[in-house]
Amino acid sequence: MAAVPEEPAEVVAVKPDPEAGTPPQPPAAPPATAAPPAPSAAAAEGETAGSAGDASSAKPSAPGPAASPAALDRQTLVAVLQFLRRSNLRESEEILRREARLLGEDLGAAALSPAGAGLPGASGGEGDASSSEALLSRVTAAAAIAIGSSVAPVASSSPGVAAATAVPPGKVGGGVVEDQPDVSAVLSAYNQQGDPTLYEEYYSGLKNFIECSLDCHRAELSQLFYPLFVHMYLELVYNQHESEAKSFFERFHGDQECYYQDDLRVLSSLTKKEHMKGNETMLDFRTSKFVLRISRDSYQLLKRHLQEKQNNQIWNIVQEHLYIDIFDGMPRSKQQIDAMVGSLAGEAKREANKAKVFFGLLKEPEFDVPLDDEDEEGENEEGKPKKKKAKRDSVGSKSKKQDPNAPPQNRIPLPELKDSDKLDKVMNMKEAARRVRLGPECLPSICFYTFLNAYQGLTAVDITDDSSMIVGGFADSTVRVWSVTPKKLRSVKAAADLSLIDKESDDVLERIMDEKTASELKILYGHSGPVYGTSFSPDRNYLLSCSEDGTVRLWSLQTFTCLVGYKGHNYPVWDTQFSPYGYYFVSGGHDRVARLWATDHYQPLRIFAGHLADVTCTRFHPNSNYIATGSADRTVRLWDVLNGNCVRIFTGHKGPIHSLAFSPNGRFLATGATDGRVLLWDIGHGLMVGELKGHTDTIYALRFSRDGEILASGSMDNTVRLWDAVKAFEDLETDDFTTATGHINLPENSQDLLLGTYMTKSTPVVHLHFTRRNLLLAAGAYSSQ
Repeated sequence: MAAVPEEPAEVVAVKPDPEAGTPPQPPAAPPATAAPPAPSAAAAEGETAGSAGDASSAKPSAPGPAASPAALDRQTLVAVLQFLRRSNLRESEEILRREARLLGEDLGAAALSPAGAGLPGASGGEGDASSSEALLSRVTAAAAIAIGSSVAPVASSSPGVAAATAVPPGKVGGGVVEDQPDVSAVLSAYNQQGDPTLYEEYYSGLKNFIECSLDCHRAELSQLFYPLFVHMYLELVYNQHESEAKSFFERFHGDQECYYQDDLRVLSSLTKKEHMKGNETMLDFRTSKFVLRISRDSYQLLKRHLQEKQNNQIWNIVQEHLYIDIFDGMPRSKQQIDAMVGSLAGEAKREANKAKVFFGLLKEPEFDVPLDDEDEEGENEEGKPKKKKAKRDSVGSKSKKQDPNAPPQNRIPLPELKDSDKLDKVMNMKEAARRVRLGPECLPSICFYTFLNAYQGLTAVDITDDSSMIVGGFADSTVRVWSVTPKKLRSVKAAADLSLIDKESDDVLERIMDEKTASELKILYGHSGPVYGTSFSPDRNYLLSCSEDGTVRLWSLQTFTCLVGYKGHNYPVWDTQFSPYGYYFVSGGHDRVARLWATDHYQPLRIFAGHLADVTCTRFHPNSNYIATGSADRTVRLWDVLNGNCVRIFTGHKGPIHSLAFSPNGRFLATGATDGRVLLWDIGHGLMVGELKGHTDTIYALRFSRDGEILASGSMDNTVRLWDAVKAFEDLETDDFTTATGHINLPENSQDLLLGTYMTKSTPVVHLHFTRRNLLLAAGAYSSQ
């Protein structure tokens, strides 16, 4: 069967921010040419003081008053016109000149003059070219950064030309993947700055203003403290004002929110200009605009204050490095803001969560079920359930109606069901008929698998869907598979022995297995570093493992040998998971991207780029059309397998995310992180709908029961907790206003939803699994500390 088609590298034109609206916008150039960057493309928000152009235009390098917005806007236009003229893009040049006629009739002549029409520092042809090139590169780079998350971040590789979205495998840098601006270009924005001695005065002035404003505005405007603090500190360091930078940091770092402490620790180590060159955290701040969601009233208040005080230094940072997402309506409360902030780049833009998501389940294929009379009679002497079973003569009859929220059946190519798959589905249905219906009055039994003497360091666990095998990945680079049923693990006989078997016999599948090699444990050797992720295929024929060595390996569970090593990540791979339908799998690692693979392709089919830090966990949606990734940048992203687009960005966790679980109906997502909180998300509306507090350490395992009524969470605090999922998701407030503004009101009902807490003696919980009958299996390695 065909895999998802490989994505052609499409050229994306740089577009201005959606709300930027004051200056006239040049229309896009014809397809054959690159679109000229709009003068206001780098503006963080349309309603900026004067003109948006001053966010990214050249400012005098010597400390002093900033040039007037009109002059800066004119310089930017002149630079763009000169570039278009030199690149023979006459048509684009004409369009831009016509659009800019309001700025003066002499502009066209200015663009042609060799002296650069008064650009600062232009002393002739060459100086003019370099000035306008530098100016233009900043305009295009800033515009590109504002666009954000598709299958790869888009940025200009040369001024004015939009880069293709293909990302070469293995380049580290998340926010700085191969197609991002180079380091020197990124840092150059910190070149122009004001008097270093006034930075503390500027910041404390704004701080006093915000703290003295009305309560309803104070919570929203307080979001500015952290990003302004970071950028002002980095500007001081870059311009080698080390003592002022140190004083600024010591005076104000204590005012920042507690969840930024790890970032501030990294920031405090950047004390010299040289330190900034290779620092990923610094580059993240510079290349990704920090997103703040503020009501229009609060924004107007801030704008008025900065204009009155003529605080150009802060205003320039607001325009150049922040994206202010303005909404109409009541300002949000401190509690509402705290629930959503905390990620490396602020909140998600509202438009990032507006794409349609097909979260419904695919219709099950129908086929006849052979009834097992002996099994029925053995289980029930009266035979009443037998009549019930006879009615259900085809699997999937329960879902004959197509879910209105489901994707089209053929939206992505999925593997056809083999006879063995059909047989497994029949077994699954028989098990489901005997499934225990869980709820607050009927909690599951929990069976805990403790790995004893795991001095090799247990780093990953998975259990097959039918709960017959368990696998452990270890720090000594081995993968160990155990049978947890009386049936031992057997491998296929050697080729010489297979030739002696009668291939026509009824029990040929039994005869090909080698009884001599049968054992409870099989050890798989091949990785050259700790194994961080493992995943069984749905048909139990294959096993995936990923490692610090940068590879994902596919193992056969018939021969217990390695079939393929997938090489795409150049750095440790933290997680991998098979699709619920098999064939496809996903991996995520230190290189900040997730990759979609098919077992019969040695190259990835999709590269999902957009996270600003390591991709720590991955999970397929039950319909296999979407993939969720959790990251150390403290965000969760949902990606569309078909086109590689990011369709949801969820912010709210205050630490790296380590566990993800979709509800069985596909509507909801649960996420767990180092902050000890479980957050619940409505995928269709793109909203946070719940917060479960109780764990005191990192949550490494999350799993919904088979019917979605209970959510189990396992943590490094040595506990398993059970939560009432039905109650958590009922009566959700997802009206249009909430969806449009993000005014979420989370009920403080964690204790009402907590159904039970189960302690281990001294075993952190690293994996959870509900059997087909709703028995809960948990696993972890005993820790003597």
